[in-house]
Amino acid sequence: MEPAGAPPQPCAPAREAEEPPGSPALPVEEPQARQPAEAPPEEGAPPGRERCRRGAGPQGPGGRAVRDRGRRAPGRRGGEEGGRTGRRPRVTVDSSKAKTSLEALKISLRQLRWREVRMMKDSDPSWKPTFIVKPDGGCQGDGIYLIKDPSDIRLTGSVQSRLAVVQEYICKPLLVDKLKFDIRLYVLLKSLEPLEIYIAKDGLSRFCTEPYQEPTLKNLHQVFMHLTNYSLNIHSGNFIHSDSVNTGSKRTFSSILCRLSSRGADVKKLWSDIIALVIKTIIALTPELKVYYQSDIPAGKPGPTCFQILGFDILLMKNLKPMLLEVNANPSMRIEHEQELSPGVFENVPSPVDEEVKVAVIRDTLRLVDPQKKKRKDVQCQTLEHVSEGSEELLGAGPADRPEYDTTKSPEAGLPSLCLKQVFPKYAKQFNYLRLVDRVAALFIRFLGVKGTTKLGPTGFRTFIRNCKLSNSNFSMASVDILYIDITRRWNSMGIEHKESGMCLQAFVEAFFCLAQKKYKSLPLHEQVASLIDFCEYQLAALDERRLVCGRGIVERRSAVVPCQTDGLHLTPAAHNPS
Repeated sequence: MEPAGAPPQPCAPAREAEEPPGSPALPVEEPQARQPAEAPPEEGAPPGRERCRRGAGPQGPGGRAVRDRGRRAPGRRGGEEGGRTGRRPRVTVDSSKAKTSLEALKISLRQLRWREVRMMKDSDPSWKPTFIVKPDGGCQGDGIYLIKDPSDIRLTGSVQSRLAVVQEYICKPLLVDKLKFDIRLYVLLKSLEPLEIYIAKDGLSRFCTEPYQEPTLKNLHQVFMHLTNYSLNIHSGNFIHSDSVNTGSKRTFSSILCRLSSRGADVKKLWSDIIALVIKTIIALTPELKVYYQSDIPAGKPGPTCFQILGFDILLMKNLKPMLLEVNANPSMRIEHEQELSPGVFENVPSPVDEEVKVAVIRDTLRLVDPQKKKRKDVQCQTLEHVSEGSEELLGAGPADRPEYDTTKSPEAGLPSLCLKQVFPKYAKQFNYLRLVDRVAALFIRFLGVKGTTKLGPTGFRTFIRNCKLSNSNFSMASVDILYIDITRRWNSMGIEHKESGMCLQAFVEAFFCLAQKKYKSLPLHEQVASLIDFCEYQLAALDERRLVCGRGIVERRSAVVPCQTDGLHLTPAAHNPS
């Protein structure tokens, strides 16, 4: 296993670090006061590489640097003040992004006697980032491929088939047994309003089946080395089915944590980082989820009317930083795998690892959303109140005469403790500052008007501006209409589906940001948006209060109307004067 560790010391050959993850790098020894100054990096050396001191010898990595330092600068006497007037290190400039200015930049660098590294980068393409392309709507690793050049994206087929997600490939993952792996964690989104999030305490670690090497043009096609998808690697001859949760090509995440902990890794911090990653991701998803939720779920229905189990795929870097790969809305919950007995003949074989993790997730999800749970709690509370009311009469009774109220017996009595840990609202205070867009979405939903729609029409947008009192002499309703048309047209042109016209949530968020910048010009962007949200919520709360008072007045006036039985007229009684 190769966890992250301290970077290699100067003059040491490149190798995997031996220190446990998170170990601080040892300080580099300061050169002696009378040693000559170090020479600049040799031509073509990658920037940031530390050079060896003079004593390394010409055969070591710093051999050429030693020879360069041996040449005296013009007019410099040997040993002058112990070499304190050494040569100034030359500056290295990355010219790989220079375009029309490249030739002028080259001349300038030569005149300044600065270095260029462009030749090294052009001859070695490994420095270029690698990209992973995932077809939209794909699953189980189908159609995923790696590229070095964005122009290599496959643009065949219809517009729909060309849709894809392109991510930068993470080249330096944490390795276990020299293999790349990812983590599948199951997250329960129990409720949107209020937001409730649970994370399973254990998950799955899914391994590649070929030893990992950083991507090059020669190995980009080796999917068993780069892609951790179980559905791909199961077809590899190196895939290991194991009855143990600690070995094989699919293991529990807890087994990986045990190995990391035994090497001194801070497992608690790793879990804390994963929890933060999950909460931030869900917070980013909830605004749009709420828009679709209100269009599909009847309003006024008591309790959580739906929930969802999400599959978070996470990759660990060498420094144990978790990186989100993707979120699966419909993760596989199979607890067996197919095994080929003979060509074309398969049978389902139980998978102990899948069963241990997934059964617990499904069982405890059902326990948390059990609709009878609240009723049982209410009955238990009533029973306890009944017992307390009659306690005085039971004080003199013997044990045989006292009725038994065993409130400990329940359907969950013999079950293990929950494997799902609540992380929100438990840690809500730490992340509430990220929920600005969530509050903007609440404004958007309020003015949608028609039930079932997910886009805001021009009338709804004008009503929002009017009710929140955002128009003035400098921002007329004509300007409001122009803002709506410009932003809506741009967002609709980027989408594929045009079944519903109007302003989508993302377009409304952009318009809201524009309004915030107009109203609070002197504040930073985050404070601009927060201030406008507060302002809108205040105006709408005041409007609701006025409507409530007005509604009460109407009810009171209606209750004061006395019907006449003779002619059907409604007469208002005169005010009674006690004097």
